[in-house]
Amino acid sequence: MAAATSHNAIVSTQSHRWNGKNSRLDRRAANVRLVSVGSCCPGSRKLGLVCASGSKSSVIDPVHLPSNGKGDHSPKKSSESSLILIRHGESMWNEKNLFTGCVDVPLTPKGVEEAIEAGKRICNIPIDVIFTSAMIRSQMTAMLAMMQHRRKKVPIITHKESEQAQSWSKIYSEDTKEQSIPVITAWQLNERMYGELQGLNKQETADRFGKEQVHEWRRSYDTPPPNGESLEMCADRAVSYFKDQVVPHLTAGKHVMVAAHANSLRSIIMHLDKLTSQEVISLELSTGIPMLYIFKEGEFIRRGSPVGPSEASVYAYTRNLATYRDTLDSMVQ
Repeated sequence: MAAATSHNAIVSTQSHRWNGKNSRLDRRAANVRLVSVGSCCPGSRKLGLVCASGSKSSVIDPVHLPSNGKGDHSPKKSSESSLILIRHGESMWNEKNLFTGCVDVPLTPKGVEEAIEAGKRICNIPIDVIFTSAMIRSQMTAMLAMMQHRRKKVPIITHKESEQAQSWSKIYSEDTKEQSIPVITAWQLNERMYGELQGLNKQETADRFGKEQVHEWRRSYDTPPPNGESLEMCADRAVSYFKDQVVPHLTAGKHVMVAAHANSLRSIIMHLDKLTSQEVISLELSTGIPMLYIFKEGEFIRRGSPVGPSEASVYAYTRNLATYRDTLDSMVQ
């Protein structure tokens, strides 16, 4: 896996499902060529993948950022930013097959390992700011992942909920600030609220209400569970927050990681990839698998999921990222 030998691979642009366990795709068609180093990257519908070695790079299927009419989504000329999306590692209620939603439960030991492995996969990609949901499982994932980053900056949760909280958490050393990464938490990135299903066993709920009804609650776009949110409702808050708070950082040339949940990330990917309401309901995201986009000249370019090599520094995705990786290499020599 660590060998830096390039080879071509074929990946479907039709399949909807990631399979993080075996890094393969359920595929219906195969018409996208990848160049990878070491091994292929997993992906899903319209999540085109590219792994590039050295300074060579490819661009697949750029996603144009919708304009908000104010013209503030266009970055400075020739600027390039990285966007990493990552679903939290396995939670304790994932393990128990319970509906979790907005109940704030932590990771399992497996989830901790998934977060650490995710960190290894992105350890050569620059990160300037981190966004997480307000939930501990996404925050744990972000923190554990960043502990693996070769830059060794410290992720620090910002507290702006009150003037006192902001004042008491102020950092007075500029040198320390330079070695820190702000972590911004937002409830808008929370998992969708499953209402009266939260805490119930998924299989028992299907036995009680019927598989078709439970499937509609879980996978339809606009049908919410009892007293809960539909995917459409979740998308309204998650995508609005992404446009208002995340995109400006990317526009300014900052590199961003978003650690969140299956449905809030599905909503964001639906926005980035212009999926229809029917296409997004079949999109599955495995726990702890990072997804990389490049934001350049007003476009989001899909780069897939960085597969974790056994040796650091195997993967590069663009010239800028390759240069960043080389800089990290020189720092440890």
